[in-house]
Amino acid sequence: MAELETREIEYIVAVAEELHFGRAAERLAIAQPALSKAVARIERRLGVQLFARSSRQVALTPAGEALLRHGRYALDAVSSAVDHTRRAAGLGGGLRLVLKPGGDAGLLSAILARYAQEPDAERVEIIFSGPADRVDRLRAGQADVALLYAPFDDLEGLDHETLSIEERVAVLPADHQLATRSALRLADLEGETMPRWRDVPQGTRHAHQSGTGPEVTDIAQLYSLVAIGRTAAVLPRSLVAPAPQGVVCVPVLDAPESRIVIAWSPRDDRPLVPAFVAAALAVARR
Repeated sequence: MAELETREIEYIVAVAEELHFGRAAERLAIAQPALSKAVARIERRLGVQLFARSSRQVALTPAGEALLRHGRYALDAVSSAVDHTRRAAGLGGGLRLVLKPGGDAGLLSAILARYAQEPDAERVEIIFSGPADRVDRLRAGQADVALLYAPFDDLEGLDHETLSIEERVAVLPADHQLATRSALRLADLEGETMPRWRDVPQGTRHAHQSGTGPEVTDIAQLYSLVAIGRTAAVLPRSLVAPAPQGVVCVPVLDAPESRIVIAWSPRDDRPLVPAFVAAALAVARR
């Protein structure tokens, strides 16, 4: 008999990701006292403390970190099993495309229109992801194709084609001393505070993900923090174009180019996947 039910794993993951029982309860659509009691019951059953609680904060213990990591994998596996079962029975058809908001370099509408011209085109569901979970969704079978950024996203084990190559820019406050420059080099940005992207592990080698500054969950939040001088960033141009008032984007000449790629699992042999990829390539070439 399993010691944890799927719903209980969802409770633990929600609290671990939010580090706040109120926000986790709202996300799960249950009452906060019920969530607190459920988590305490799980801890008693397992014989471990998952969260260190105080009047001011909730923190993960080492046991909680382990359950968060493996719990995510367990939930992905359950979701993938259900999805593959439904698809094997002829249910849940169509194609699921995952991308980050604004992460299509303006290509998405044209790709969808081009694919819709195919005689066997099926419905395309658009899934907007967080900063770093697109590859995970693709590998877990929660998405069929993805728009990714190389070299930032891990493409190992995935089939992929390049759609666009673009420069990277420094995202700066409009009153920053470097904001009037026509171009920069990475050395010019040494000492600048860079953001920490939520759900992206620290220590990554890519400058746009490895900061020690404020935690950021999306581009809109980044804009707000940049405008008030709390952080700067180096990102692919298409993610930050056009920049809002109070924010300036300056090309970084020696930053590696960024590629927008369309990726899919080599195990997916359904004809709708290569048809969608062909439509995306046709739009990119045009």
